Amino acid sequence: MLFRSAGLPNAKPLIFNTAEAAYLAGYAAAGTTGTGKVATYGGQAIPTVQIFMEGFAKGVEKYNADNGASVQVLGWDPANPSGGSFVGDFKDAAKGQQLTEQFLSQGADIIMPVAGDAASGALAAVKAAGGDSDAIVWVDADGYLTTGKDGGAPYMLTSVIKEIGTAVYDTVDEAQRGAFSATPYIGALGNQGVSLAPYHDWDSKVSPELKAKVDELKKQIVDGTLNVSTSYDPAA
Repeated sequence: MLFRSAGLPNAKPLIFNTAEAAYLAGYAAAGTTGTGKVATYGGQAIPTVQIFMEGFAKGVEKYNADNGASVQVLGWDPANPSGGSFVGDFKDAAKGQQLTEQFLSQGADIIMPVAGDAASGALAAVKAAGGDSDAIVWVDADGYLTTGKDGGAPYMLTSVIKEIGTAVYDTVDEAQRGAFSATPYIGALGNQGVSLAPYHDWDSKVSPELKAKVDELKKQIVDGTLNVSTSYDPAA
């Protein structure tokens, strides 16, 4: 079990199966990259970070299988999770920038940082590179909106979102109806607890066929015909 309840009758953990939305982001990134290489890095090698990275890599893997492609994922090896690329904390933006610069130099053009404040280093590196073909996949919130004031919006391909508002609303509604339970809330695509952000400024660069396929995969994940589970998935 990755996550545990607090064990209190009036406490309800709110947790998120971000692998589902990260899978869609990985598929979209694989279908959009112009170099055939994408990358990801984390803050620390902990399950709540690794779940994003694994989901993203699985999405790329699915794209390759569907299209006979060979898009590479830099910074994450499913066979060696501890050997992935990590900042070491969630604050060191300079290290995040260094990792991103390394990925860009190796040919990656889409980067997904899962590193808290250190993710700003990815944005700084992509902006400094000055190209119009490099992009970022943000996590937790819609990076197009949250980094807009820092000039990040044009670089956001999409974002893997934890829908905190939905989780809180559903929990409050449950309590209001007298049906409160201490069983953890697990946000997933099916209950709109996680989601993939719009492509915003990148919308015209994502083909209609790719958009349709991502939508199709989302439906398959929700109805259970596509298994995207990872060893980091949350459990009640």
